[in-house]
Amino acid sequence: MNKVVRNAQEAIADVQDGATIMLGGFGLCGIPENLIVALRDKGTKNLTIISNNAGVDGRGAGLLLESRQIRKVIATYVGENKLFEELALAGDLEVELVPQGTFSERMRAGGAGIAGFYTPTGYGTIVAKGKETREFDNRMFVLERGLTADFAFVKAWRGDKWGNLVYRKTARNFNPIMATAARATIAEVEQLVGLGELDPDSVHTPALYVRRIFQGPKYEKRIEKLTVRKRGE
Repeated sequence: MNKVVRNAQEAIADVQDGATIMLGGFGLCGIPENLIVALRDKGTKNLTIISNNAGVDGRGAGLLLESRQIRKVIATYVGENKLFEELALAGDLEVELVPQGTFSERMRAGGAGIAGFYTPTGYGTIVAKGKETREFDNRMFVLERGLTADFAFVKAWRGDKWGNLVYRKTARNFNPIMATAARATIAEVEQLVGLGELDPDSVHTPALYVRRIFQGPKYEKRIEKLTVRKRGE
């Protein structure tokens, strides 16, 4: 039951070329930064990345774009990454943009073993191109497939050696649903605590979903865009 590994490098030892990986986080909040750096250093290529966004230039998934390790990105928002735009427009990166609510529900469905679901979101737009549509109660819906991955890289605030995880505030974002939707979930945590130190009622991701866990070093609280008031306002 002890799922603790020494570091990110050991945690991703079996991640091979062509893998599909879910990356938790929203912007730079709650991202598995140590796992991303380890993946970049390992040089694993032809990756399909499932992430709310593609990080920013020089941070998050942006590091994997810089090293040209990503083949395809499934995301909801990519507006903060100039390199992403350049690669996509040049045809060097395959992109699948998904409405954010649909994105979340596709992963939740995948984690629950649900093959697909109908949603009104995207009907009549390019999102519905090539997909089955159906009418329910005089309203049109689009069939969306559940979304799964080989690996999920998630970042939590606290965790124990069994793999129970607690996220903190906004860093909870996409991490919990991604942890349920992958064949192997790898968690990095700010604090690795002893068994019994986590309140069972406060656990967001049960140990059942986690394959490996480690305590990451040197977490940075970066802000994507700093906006302040002018003096006197």
